[in-house]
Amino acid sequence: MKSEVESRMNEVIHLLKRAIFIIGVLGVVVIYSGFLYLTFTGRAIVNLSWFSLLSPWICIYFGSSTKQQAEVRTWFLKKFRR
Repeated sequence: MKSEVESRMNEVIHLLKRAIFIIGVLGVVVIYSGFLYLTFTGRAIVNLSWFSLLSPWICIYFGSSTKQQAEVRTWFLKKFRR
């Protein structure tokens, strides 16, 4: 009984991680294309929050597999320890 519940829970977690990842990718496309549009048309981007540019990447990070998250952490540590 427990293994059936665990497997169902793993399926749900996998689907949620996939959904978060897809939302993050779509967020990157939408937000950055809008950012580039505003930049190239000469409109003000002063009111654009830094968090709006960062938040899709947070979704992509948490939507990735545990192995990919560990690789990202080691990449960041190497990048900032130089």
